[in-house]
Amino acid sequence: MSALIIFGLLILLMLTGMPISIALGLTVLTFLFTMTSVPIEAVALKLFTGIEKFEIMAIPFFILAGNFLTHGGVAKRMIVFASSMVGHWHGGLGLAGVLACALFAAVSGSSPATVVAIGAILLPAMVKAGFPKQFGAGVITTSGALGILIPPSIVMVMYSVATNTSVGALFMAGVVPGFLLAMFLGLTTWYRARKNNYPRQPKASFAMRAKAFRESMWGLLLIVVVMGGIYTGIFTPTEAAAMSAVYAFIVAVFVYKDMGLKDVPKVLLNSASMSAMLLYIITNAVMFSFIMTNEQIPQSLAEWMLAQGMGPIIFLLAVNVLLLMAGNFMEPSSIVLIFAPILFPMAMKLGIDPVHFGILMVVNMEVGMCHPPVGLNLYVASGITKMGITELTIAVWPWLLTMLGFLVLVTYVPAISLWLPRLMGML
Repeated sequence: MSALIIFGLLILLMLTGMPISIALGLTVLTFLFTMTSVPIEAVALKLFTGIEKFEIMAIPFFILAGNFLTHGGVAKRMIVFASSMVGHWHGGLGLAGVLACALFAAVSGSSPATVVAIGAILLPAMVKAGFPKQFGAGVITTSGALGILIPPSIVMVMYSVATNTSVGALFMAGVVPGFLLAMFLGLTTWYRARKNNYPRQPKASFAMRAKAFRESMWGLLLIVVVMGGIYTGIFTPTEAAAMSAVYAFIVAVFVYKDMGLKDVPKVLLNSASMSAMLLYIITNAVMFSFIMTNEQIPQSLAEWMLAQGMGPIIFLLAVNVLLLMAGNFMEPSSIVLIFAPILFPMAMKLGIDPVHFGILMVVNMEVGMCHPPVGLNLYVASGITKMGITELTIAVWPWLLTMLGFLVLVTYVPAISLWLPRLMGML
């Protein structure tokens, strides 16, 4: 009964068009004041301690690093390097877009940032080279989603906060699925380009490739700094986030010089407002999770599912359907923070690995970012391409089908997610 009231209230408030963070907060406060005897002091304490976690500090740092990289010319150089490597194949610039998105994802941690950084430069170039606008938009919208799967990833940090799973293990677990999905999206791009005979670029010489690599090297080195530092245990994922922010600042301002010191306050302000928004969602989601636990809702659901004889296969299918439905009207941070505390205890009772479950949630978030009505990447791409959401939705469907196929693969083959962290001795 409590679960029905809580979710009914939340859905009702969200249907009014209210931001999810405020809807969460109001649901919690209404339920607390009218239907529980939880002392209000406990609520204040929970609000404060909820975001007093070391892992949460990684979020503002990764946002800051992503903003420095987006404004600091790193994306442009990554596109040139990707183009020199794969531009001579069918749909070369499209393939370069997939590769550039994968590389940029490995330094930014955010999908919308990846779509903006790569799309703003690559899409006009693709149209100029003779590619249909829809093809370019489809490639960038879906490849940009790699931003939350290839580590570092802000969504993985959120899952870690919600379930107390190791961020380092999640980051390692995202590497293989991330590059596998990039390969699948690349194959879809290549197949469609070959079928429609889209333009190819002249093959770059070894000297041109070496020059492109040298110029993009400072951006690519950030992958080594972040992942290498976590692999070797030199620093934690949170410390890696701080390192990446400092490194991105130095590269953007002093190495590439595409940004002046006068531009730094604007980037800091943008990052601060974005971080504040996410932290506000986290605070309210922590309270929501507290209410759920206090009312024993996840535990009751887990027991009910086990009583129905539901095994891991059916449970994972149900989770995918639920998360894909949630992706229709919520953005990834909110979905992870609301659903992870509810679904996680059930997954544990069924013996599903917490890291595998985290990657499965992230891949679901990726799909949700690329379909209407709330797909963040669609709106970002719409702003860049000046295309309507309906037109964009039709443009992305071949890649979206590829992502759904990949989701099934990741769901039922845990080794894809768990092989690398096991190899590293993290599980």
